[in-house]
Amino acid sequence: MWGLLLALAAFAPAVGVGLGAPGASMLGLAPPATTEARGSTPAPQSSPVQPPAGKDNGTSERHVRIRIVKKKKVIMKKRRKLTSPRPLVTAKPPVTTTPAGAPELPEAAEPGCPPLGLESLRLSDSQLEASSSQSFGLGPHRGRLNIQSGLEDGDLYDGAWCAEEQDAEPWFQVDARHPTRFSGIITQGRNSVWRYDWVTSYKVQFSNDSQTWWGSRNRSSGMDAVFPANSDPETPVLNLLPEPQVARFIRLLPQTWLQGGASCLRAEILACPVSDPNDLFPKAPALASSDPLDFRHHDYKAMRKLMKQVNEKCPNITRVYSIGKSHQGLKLYVMEMSDQPGEHELGEPEVRYVAGMHGNEALGRELLLLLMQFLCREYLRGDPRVTRLLTETRIHLLPSMNPDGYETAFRRGSELVGWAEGRWNHQGIDLNHNFADLNTPLWEAEDDGLVPDTVPNHHLPLPTYYTLPNATVAPETRAVIEWMQRIPFVLSANLHGGELVVSYPFDMTRTPWAARELTPTPDDAVFRWLSTVYAGTNRAMQDPDRRPCHSQDFSLHGNIINGADWHTVPGSMNDFSYLHTNCFEVTVELSCDKFPHENELPQEWENNKEALLTYLEQVRMGITGVVWDKDTELGIADAVIAVEGINHDVTTAWGGDYWRLLTPGDYKVTASAEGYHTATRNCRVPFEEGPVPCNFHLTKTPKQRLRELLAAGAKVPPDLRRRLERLRGQKN
Repeated sequence: MWGLLLALAAFAPAVGVGLGAPGASMLGLAPPATTEARGSTPAPQSSPVQPPAGKDNGTSERHVRIRIVKKKKVIMKKRRKLTSPRPLVTAKPPVTTTPAGAPELPEAAEPGCPPLGLESLRLSDSQLEASSSQSFGLGPHRGRLNIQSGLEDGDLYDGAWCAEEQDAEPWFQVDARHPTRFSGIITQGRNSVWRYDWVTSYKVQFSNDSQTWWGSRNRSSGMDAVFPANSDPETPVLNLLPEPQVARFIRLLPQTWLQGGASCLRAEILACPVSDPNDLFPKAPALASSDPLDFRHHDYKAMRKLMKQVNEKCPNITRVYSIGKSHQGLKLYVMEMSDQPGEHELGEPEVRYVAGMHGNEALGRELLLLLMQFLCREYLRGDPRVTRLLTETRIHLLPSMNPDGYETAFRRGSELVGWAEGRWNHQGIDLNHNFADLNTPLWEAEDDGLVPDTVPNHHLPLPTYYTLPNATVAPETRAVIEWMQRIPFVLSANLHGGELVVSYPFDMTRTPWAARELTPTPDDAVFRWLSTVYAGTNRAMQDPDRRPCHSQDFSLHGNIINGADWHTVPGSMNDFSYLHTNCFEVTVELSCDKFPHENELPQEWENNKEALLTYLEQVRMGITGVVWDKDTELGIADAVIAVEGINHDVTTAWGGDYWRLLTPGDYKVTASAEGYHTATRNCRVPFEEGPVPCNFHLTKTPKQRLRELLAAGAKVPPDLRRRLERLRGQKN
């Protein structure tokens, strides 16, 4: 046995294997015991190692340590000196290493080559093959970078491609369908809450016909290159090829993997298209847009510069302002777009888009930067649709709610940021769980029969604990709450990434501790309408041939879902917005890829452009009006607008104007305000584009008139004084 191990160690490349896995401590599990598969020796953890002087024959003399894991005891046995090939040292992108350990950039390497499209689903399942699969749920179609597993181990949606255990020579193959210059590979292990599986080293082969294959070789030794892979399930590892290869097919051949585990991986291929002079292959579809916009990722400084440029180009319809600062002091910039920027116009609804709540979900940020460029450009060109939108609506675009998290993700890069890095703010707070839980006090009051007579069904106050100085509330969250309270928003969408679906409130399950449960709001019909409008005009969501991103096929339900029926999210911005303000807000999951490569931004813009515009126009759906004082003809602030049959009211803004989103139908609407008699009228919402005017004139009560007289210093007539005294006596 020892002889076999030593023989294998003499010829196997060094492979580093991690001793832990993210989430192990969180799940209460101990890290898995780890040994090198196939007798390979541990890789050095430091930077490239220089060979001893005089050793230039491709071998080096070194001690070999064989590590034996018995339960939790690790035994190191030192053997005699052997002569073996020098270990391949892990490449730190974008630099690869030669077998001698000296860093060098590969000739003609193109680290800037974009991803082929495994993660973004541009590659279909039919383009992925493998030597074997443990099950359908672990088939090659699941070998996509950052794909997430379902909660059930072994279901149809597992978190990687995994070869059968008896497969002695496993391989994972990608068919680019066109001549392609392959330049690099990114790998991850298996995403699972139950298992630890990852490949620790692999070889790469290429073919033009899937029959004849050649390998990627080290230039100095001429031997097949063995690439170091992963040491945990989630961290993406990039390896650039020593020399880019032009081919149609690429194969990854796992050489070693975590002992006790399986040969499992998720991958993305970096590749540049090449011209086909003979036109033997159909041309690859181009990712392009006809709009001349700035299609690239913008860090904080670039974002601020672009917003300034848009403001300078369209000064009459734009205003840039800040609503606060992040934990690290970066400003939360908002672009306001309206024909009268800087002021609330009576009767003009306020709409907002918020992106970047999770810093690593970068697509929403870029879409809002593209949207502001587009609106400015089209307004200057006189586009009637955009002109009407900016004339009748006041639009607010917050491209980065979590700039600290985005900067972290941006530094890692679109393909190496992984699934979670940059998600939280600098304090480690998930901003979408950080808003006050107003659901629980409302539902408790409803169970006690206190709503709406004692406890209102709208504009619930912040809980006392949430306002304490030591409350765990992120500065970004506080800034957005104050922004909500300052501006009478009517409609909003919160742009996320990592899925293709629109979710609507409630996001929190009504049954305590339920992981998921259908929990609709009283305005379920409106939220379903809004969600369907976005999903129905989003190109990617409407693609009948698209496959599910991860573990749920939302296309079966029109690409919309009740948030709580998906997974419970206490303290979400959607629920808070609905219960604390007048604003109706949904979450739009824009793409399977949280941080798409720059070359995919034009297509993502085309996928979402019509949806972004059409959703903004839904603010005209329903009724709108002004609640006036009948005597003074002044607007009444904070008047309550109640719709019969819907247990959720809205209030008027400081000028007395209001907007109530409703689906088509006939409604009985009541306006009330303190010190006034209530008024009720019938309002019909047609299917044609609205909104429908529904104004009210309220008359002061005698008691209110008396208060105003006394406040003005008027004397009370003697007969009225005696009458009031008698009334007080009867009351006592």
